[in-house]
Amino acid sequence: MSQLPDRPDVDQLRRQARELHRAAADGDAGALGRLRGVSDKITLSAAQLAIARDYGFPSWPRLKAEVDRRRAHADGQPQGDRQARDDAQPQGDAQPQGDAQPQGDHQAPADEAAGATPPPVKSWEEMRDRAARLLLSRTGEDVQAWNRRVAEAGPADEQSLRSWLAGHGVTGYSEALLVWERFGYPDFMTAGADELIEAQYADRPQLRPVLDAVLAAVPALGQVTVQTRKTLVSLVGPRRTFAVVQATTKKRVDLGLRLDNEKPGGRLLAARDIGAANLRIPLAGPEDIDDQVLGLLRRAYDENAAPPAPRRPARRPAAVLGPMTVVIDGYDLPGLTCRPEPGGLGHRNVHVALSGKVKDRHALVVPDRPGLAIEPVPGDAESARWEVAVTVRRDAHGFDFSGPFVAGTRDDRSLGLAWGDVPGDGTLQLFRGAKLRLVDVDPALIEEAMQPGHRLVARIRLTDPRGNPVCARVHPPALTWSVVSA
Repeated sequence: MSQLPDRPDVDQLRRQARELHRAAADGDAGALGRLRGVSDKITLSAAQLAIARDYGFPSWPRLKAEVDRRRAHADGQPQGDRQARDDAQPQGDAQPQGDAQPQGDHQAPADEAAGATPPPVKSWEEMRDRAARLLLSRTGEDVQAWNRRVAEAGPADEQSLRSWLAGHGVTGYSEALLVWERFGYPDFMTAGADELIEAQYADRPQLRPVLDAVLAAVPALGQVTVQTRKTLVSLVGPRRTFAVVQATTKKRVDLGLRLDNEKPGGRLLAARDIGAANLRIPLAGPEDIDDQVLGLLRRAYDENAAPPAPRRPARRPAAVLGPMTVVIDGYDLPGLTCRPEPGGLGHRNVHVALSGKVKDRHALVVPDRPGLAIEPVPGDAESARWEVAVTVRRDAHGFDFSGPFVAGTRDDRSLGLAWGDVPGDGTLQLFRGAKLRLVDVDPALIEEAMQPGHRLVARIRLTDPRGNPVCARVHPPALTWSVVSA
């Protein structure tokens, strides 16, 4: 059995794993024997496991944790402090417990950032362990205890389990973890971070330096966790994800940024289906990462690292006038497949559904979203129709609307449609949505629609001028409002 040095280097261990993987892939008998001793697959994660076993550790994360411990000890940093800080790092868009503040020198120049050592990239295995700790801290019960409760409940499918867990207050990463525990982990969940990144750039190796250049700029920002997913790499600050890096085409990497108050313009393009980003900067090579790009990256970090603004006191609801029935009549659907962005991701088995929060109608779960996709309709149907009840209120500012299908602030009340891929697992993988603003409806129509036996009808064309699913706020002539009698 090999022995770790007093000051081991995790990068060197990764190189050992890569060399072992390459040797096994080339047919080296010794390398194949080492991999087959731990796995029946010739993968980088198997090579990492073999290296970990060589040093006497049961898994690669355990080996890496020991490396971190020894280096922390050599640097004079207590491991307990490091682990406590590591455990406190929120995942994805989770809100911090307390007033999380960004760390590090925010005035570091770009040239220093480019020469810094990138932060370690966390694998899904490490994030899975954190999800387990999150489950324990929020519910007081660990994964094994919840697995026993799930087994006793006996949900028939993923959708049933998700509904059951939501009813018990388990959502987000903890919910996903228990679903995978019950129905199996997807392949990318068991892959190592290096393996996921190598797969992303396997057919476009000339773009890998772009990712490396972005990661080299990250340490100057402050406290950042790098998370590897199947198709992209997420950069997570103290509060939530602020940027993503995705090899979108064989000639372009997109740096996605979360800048909620910024609109597309110049180098900033609209982003769809790139994690939490609403804007993107296309990059063809590391030379494209100039001072402007680094400045926008820092701005995205700063905006998403600060604690959220305190909520304003809730406005007292307006007086209820009564119910109103709204019928959404959709026509000219776009079909089952689409590719909204040239060269971007394509979508298959596209459906459109009504957004809402009721559970007494046929619905699909929308991952990481609070509402459901109600009464989904295939994208190649001749038409789509939904009927909903809306509560009408009135105050000094005019009509207001509420109900389980109504979303938006007081000046933006609307009904929503959700577009997504339906893979057959009880979910709708959302990629865009459409908004039908009730506040745009002529008040005279509202008055008429509230009369007995009358309905407000929204007739909407569901294909945009480019042939894709209609999205965002829908305007006339694609949307018209009228009143009909029953």
